[in-house]
Amino acid sequence: MKKPSVIYLDNAASSWPKPDETWQSMEHFMRSVGANPGRSGHRLSIEAGRILIETRDALAELFGIDNPLRIVLTRNATESLNLAIYGMLHPGVHCITTSMEHNSVMRPLRALEKKGVEVTAVSCSSKGELDPQEIEKAIQNNTRLIVLTHASNVVGTVMPVTEVGEIARAHEIPFCIDAAQTAGAYPIDCKKTLIDLLAFTGHKSLYGPQGTGGLYIREGLEEKLDPLMRGGTGSRSESQEQPDFMPDKYESGTPNTVGVAGLGAGARFCLAQGVPQIRAKEEGLTRMLIEGLGSIPGVLVYGCGDAERQVAIVSFTITSLSPSEITMELDEEFGIMSRPGLHCAPAAHQTIGTSPQGTVRLSAGYFTAEEDIAVALEAVEKIVTRSRKKR
Repeated sequence: MKKPSVIYLDNAASSWPKPDETWQSMEHFMRSVGANPGRSGHRLSIEAGRILIETRDALAELFGIDNPLRIVLTRNATESLNLAIYGMLHPGVHCITTSMEHNSVMRPLRALEKKGVEVTAVSCSSKGELDPQEIEKAIQNNTRLIVLTHASNVVGTVMPVTEVGEIARAHEIPFCIDAAQTAGAYPIDCKKTLIDLLAFTGHKSLYGPQGTGGLYIREGLEEKLDPLMRGGTGSRSESQEQPDFMPDKYESGTPNTVGVAGLGAGARFCLAQGVPQIRAKEEGLTRMLIEGLGSIPGVLVYGCGDAERQVAIVSFTITSLSPSEITMELDEEFGIMSRPGLHCAPAAHQTIGTSPQGTVRLSAGYFTAEEDIAVALEAVEKIVTRSRKKR
């Protein structure tokens, strides 16, 4: 793979570069397959259907899921979360979440709140940490869903998913995880962790293309979970009623098969590298960022400050400079890609005390080199030095 001409530290928004396998699988579909899966009986349609099957198989292996048909293919984690949240909640019931959630969780919940769903957002610490007991304290007789980010997209803090999963199962409450920042980069076992609904995106640490993702639905929950959309599925075409079986109940319309081909290739890449190995490399890069930024006077680093307890996301600010100014300098002068602002998670920034301007977020990935981190740290130090001289 050819090394990019820029230093890309925006993998939390979308990973780049992608493995060669990703675009090669997509090109193979476009050049040699191209047909609609499940809509015809000819060989190309069957081959397209096989791509969907193999992608589900790879994802199931990654996430400790026994039955690949429990995975619904979607456009992204946002669609998956909307499916889970709108499908499980109705007026008169209660949902528990946290103050560190992305708007993909908060906006659907706030919309449902206006329609009579009660929402409790449990407060996290200023480092983005969650006490699982606070979740248990918030449980009510009408609590019907607990939805929690696996790792914060702002500070990277990994949440106590196992502990919350045990609490949810003990109270027989469905447990939904937003794995946008962990799927492919952090070990996930739905069975061991007692996850009932796992929402993930394909274009981040699964190294697939944008416009791909999925939702794992534990067996039995489809009886309670309404689909977001209804229509043609290629199955039960004689009926005008939506199929009631997985995954067809939730997969209406022609799928993004070329994207799914890339997603499957990305998932198999993660399996081939080994998620523990990917995690170990990213943990080392995260430690470099935390220690390096923390040693620069005038730089404030947010989060738990422990690479073992967060994914490869590090947020910081510089005294007297706005996040937008810092990001612009990193890009224009040093060729370093980062992301400023509120990161679609205003509640999280209120929690860590960085609202309304937000932070600068540096997010490494599996293809990030230690040399890239060293250059980024040197660039931040130069920006800090220059800002002091201007004062």
